[in-house]
Amino acid sequence: MRISTRILAAASVAAMSLFAGAAMADGEKYVIGTDSTYPPFEYVDASGQFLGFDMDVARALCAEMKADCTIVSSDWDGIIPALQAKKFDMIISSMSITPERSKLVDFTNKYYNTPPAIAVPKDSTVTDVAGLKGKTIGAQTSTTHSNYAEKHLPDTELKLYPTADEYKLDIANGRVDAVIDDIVVLSQWVKSDAGACCKILTPLPVDKEINGVGAGIAVRKGDDALREKLNKAIAAIRTSGEYKKIQDKYFDFDVYGE
Repeated sequence: MRISTRILAAASVAAMSLFAGAAMADGEKYVIGTDSTYPPFEYVDASGQFLGFDMDVARALCAEMKADCTIVSSDWDGIIPALQAKKFDMIISSMSITPERSKLVDFTNKYYNTPPAIAVPKDSTVTDVAGLKGKTIGAQTSTTHSNYAEKHLPDTELKLYPTADEYKLDIANGRVDAVIDDIVVLSQWVKSDAGACCKILTPLPVDKEINGVGAGIAVRKGDDALREKLNKAIAAIRTSGEYKKIQDKYFDFDVYGE
């Protein structure tokens, strides 16, 4: 379902693939960082094109700002340090707006908001969250979902993975009992051939301290000008209907949330 992040990072930095349709010769130039291993939000196809909900939103925002935008892929656990090191100008990568991250970066307003969920094998005897006691749960490292499991599922053993692909492989092969991630990511995965092993156990209550108030675009601390440009562009594509057009391409519900 996902291609290796390390392979993508090397390829993306070398190629510096342009967002098709978003380039404007007389506009500002921005480099956008993403962990392109998180379908349906961001992923790379066989030809090396960046696809997904986040990527389409990014294209729409760049077009709205009349900006020339370039995308590069970054490992998730190093994506904030890379932004701080000016390897790119912003992060568009389903990053939840949390108090902890807000100490390191500035965020735009949210551009979507969905809750976490648990998935288990189809033949699992677990029927609710209480049944996870003593079980092993997989999660991607350095995510709100791994933090959520640490806080709210203390009677489980948490196994961390660099990418979601790896925890999906382990649950499919019986090496973990459950996995935690965004409900959209897990729901689309279990509907696919790759996720035929598994089912959604339950969505989880949102913990705003951990999950934040939605996914936002991260910029460097103090870059108020870019943050405000992005906020205006987010509002503009929602008003124009472009956001709904993108949303409807991927989801059959309001992904923006409350």
